[in-house]
Amino acid sequence: MKQKAVVLYSGGLDSSTCMAMAISEGFTPFAISFSYGQRHIHELKVAKANAVRLGAAEHLVVDFDLRLMGGSALTANIDVPKQGVGSDIPVTYVPARNTIFLSFALGWAEVLGASDIYIGVNALDYSGYPDCRPEYIEAYQKMANLATKAGVEGTSQFKIHTPLISLTKAEIIKAGLALGVDYGLTHSCYDPTPEGLSCGRCDSCRLRLKGFAEAGLSDPLEYC
Repeated sequence: MKQKAVVLYSGGLDSSTCMAMAISEGFTPFAISFSYGQRHIHELKVAKANAVRLGAAEHLVVDFDLRLMGGSALTANIDVPKQGVGSDIPVTYVPARNTIFLSFALGWAEVLGASDIYIGVNALDYSGYPDCRPEYIEAYQKMANLATKAGVEGTSQFKIHTPLISLTKAEIIKAGLALGVDYGLTHSCYDPTPEGLSCGRCDSCRLRLKGFAEAGLSDPLEYC
């Protein structure tokens, strides 16, 4: 039987590519998604519809509400910026989001007897979030092996895989297409219409469209 890996899966371009990479590297992916009160809840609908279709053996959706704290355009009544990707950490940053997500993934991995966790963070074509950097992932992995029964007893050494971290968005798209990812089954927009159409102007849409343009390809999604 193939080794299990927990894959953080949002329904987006990066996480879908990440899951395909986990499969290509010989793992059976167990997808984990989060309903955390996000403005762009359409991403979760996409994730639920496509996780198993993209190869997940199981799909777990964890439900909690970060709107109780707010502090982000994705979890509070704050406008999503549409003026383009800047140099500062944007208001779409959700405080401690990847730390929270990885903690759930780590717990599930320990229950599943899995030593491997995949997350589609990127440190090149991204919005500047601090929890997407290599030093953060390195620190979290060290903590994971200090904070778990499996790590302390030596029955498992957790590894956090970040196969996209040093790729441009165009390189990610090309890698995904080579692995058979259907990007028409993904969603990236931070501020979609009620029907789920992407806005084309938020940071996430701009980075996605830039990636397809640089790859010499057309995005299969429909934009409003």
